Amino acid sequence: MRLRKNTARLVTGTSTVALLAAASLTSAHGAPARTEKARSERTLTAAPLSTWQTDGIVWSVAYARGVVYVGGTFDSVRPPGAKPGQKAVARKNFAAFDAVTGRLLPCAHSFTEGEATVRALKASSDGKVLYVGGSFGKVDDTNVASAVALDTAGCSLRADFRPEVAATVRAIATTGTTVYLGGDFLTVDGRKRQHLAALRPNGSLLPLRAHIDEPVRALLVAPRQGKLLVGGDFHQVNGEAQQALVALNPSTGSTVASFPGWLPTGSSVKALASDGRNFYVAAEGRGTGIFDGRIAGRLSDGSMIWKDYCQGATQAVVVDRGVLYSASHAHYCMRTPGGFPDGRRRHFLAQSVGDSRILHWFPDTDDGLGEGIGPRALVMAKGILWAGGEFTTVNGRPQQGLTRFSSGPGNSAPLAAPEPAVRSDKAGRITLTWRATWDRDDAELTYRIRRDGVLVASRKQRSTDWELPEMTYTDSVTPGSRHTYTVTVTDGRNTVPRSAPRAVTAAARR
Repeated sequence: MRLRKNTARLVTGTSTVALLAAASLTSAHGAPARTEKARSERTLTAAPLSTWQTDGIVWSVAYARGVVYVGGTFDSVRPPGAKPGQKAVARKNFAAFDAVTGRLLPCAHSFTEGEATVRALKASSDGKVLYVGGSFGKVDDTNVASAVALDTAGCSLRADFRPEVAATVRAIATTGTTVYLGGDFLTVDGRKRQHLAALRPNGSLLPLRAHIDEPVRALLVAPRQGKLLVGGDFHQVNGEAQQALVALNPSTGSTVASFPGWLPTGSSVKALASDGRNFYVAAEGRGTGIFDGRIAGRLSDGSMIWKDYCQGATQAVVVDRGVLYSASHAHYCMRTPGGFPDGRRRHFLAQSVGDSRILHWFPDTDDGLGEGIGPRALVMAKGILWAGGEFTTVNGRPQQGLTRFSSGPGNSAPLAAPEPAVRSDKAGRITLTWRATWDRDDAELTYRIRRDGVLVASRKQRSTDWELPEMTYTDSVTPGSRHTYTVTVTDGRNTVPRSAPRAVTAAARR
């Protein structure tokens, strides 16, 4: 049938394999997964905010009273955009920034001796005190032993909280009356405390005792549920098998809940987070195929809500407005709703807290320094996600150690301009064909087709970097006429420059 002049149609193609994979995705309870169009979760933008940098690794970030605190293994920080060694400001393993503007603050202490590294930061519930743990023997000129506290109002070192911790502190949790430490140590203040200790805010040791056979790496206290969740490298707690995760009585250290089958031998728990009702587990597997993903559970009864099966160790998790953000190097997530096939590492993910579905939010870093893990720590501060780690680039641009992402609509531009091919194989018909592009925080993009500089069609298409549908636009023009076409793509706020113009002569009638 002959098309009328100036009418058009646009067709998109999706592989049969991809359609079957999408159709097979189900929730943790076996119900068909909802399409992303029907979902209400809103992610952060994938475009990073201007952020100071470190010259080394960031192991921990914490928020209190308008300030983000950063701890790690570094000697200095430098302004946004500065290259290594330029405009450096001395900060020995600890720095503080305005949570909203990102401005470097004068709060500074030097953490040295031991391994000279800060591994854990946690504010008190009222934000007045910041607890600092790691492997260090001095703060400035004061002798300490791997755990101290700062008054946040004046950034001063407290004289009362100075326990003698015999080895590295890797995790801290707090309540109004108790400070919990987890790590590599076996004694605190000369008393036996196997990888876990509880102290009063004044630094005196509490009687909590638990027999844990390997280091603790994550702590989450849930006072209303009467639980202290403990994660780490361990296999036994209080004489019973407990693989990497256990719930203890927060006063005595006795076991109150176990999680059999949640984590296999070879998996460790690196981080724990909570939204007040549920808790979320970040796992790292040692060995090919060992569980590396995330688990959601109920604080009330310890039941599992969902478990994803992404591969690529998870280092940190944080919850915000129904979205679970994680720092990892996930490279295969096809068994998780919304997931992707095996390929490059993706160092940030966003998932629905309700059913684990991977949402369309894909900022990225490189692997970076040290062990080449990328991001290692996350914290939400006044609607801004701060991330620290080993990375030296963010979204392909130089940025070391720290980055942050704001709330609101997506603001990263589509990553490439379309490259259409044109042909005319029927009288008066011209066909453009191109591969869809993708955007880091917008699943649906708008493509605008112009003939001789005039907009003739506008169509929407959903895409990801692992599923880029072929798009075809057919235009109806006067047989034998010559035209030039361009295609632009926009996310509604950012528009990629037009494609290179493609000239074609419409086939003539025979």
